[in-house]
Amino acid sequence: MIFCTIYARLVQDCTNAGGEEYSRPMTQTINVSTARQEWSKILNKVFQEETRIVVEKSGIPVAAIIPAEDLKRLDQLEKERAERFRILDEVKAAFKDIPEAEIEKETNKALKRVRQNTGAREK
Repeated sequence: MIFCTIYARLVQDCTNAGGEEYSRPMTQTINVSTARQEWSKILNKVFQEETRIVVEKSGIPVAAIIPAEDLKRLDQLEKERAERFRILDEVKAAFKDIPEAEIEKETNKALKRVRQNTGAREK
């Protein structure tokens, strides 16, 4: 989850789920012909991290022009996501021979025990 505050200079100061703060440029949408005509200007704005650009063709987003640092952050997020799903796949494989109904029954029993124990501590 990302929390952002928008400032007048069109940059968002954000905090990611890890509590790290960073500035993020606002996103601007333009059509393909404008992107062609103003390519140099667009690259400068993106390079200076003033904006991110979504390029549309006939009203359909077809590409994005983002700062290199954003691409680096996206790559890192994709790696982290792949790792989380790898762990889920390992858990799924460990229970592959157990019927889904049995897993659900045991999970519900475990949740009930945890909730009972938590409730006992809170009283």
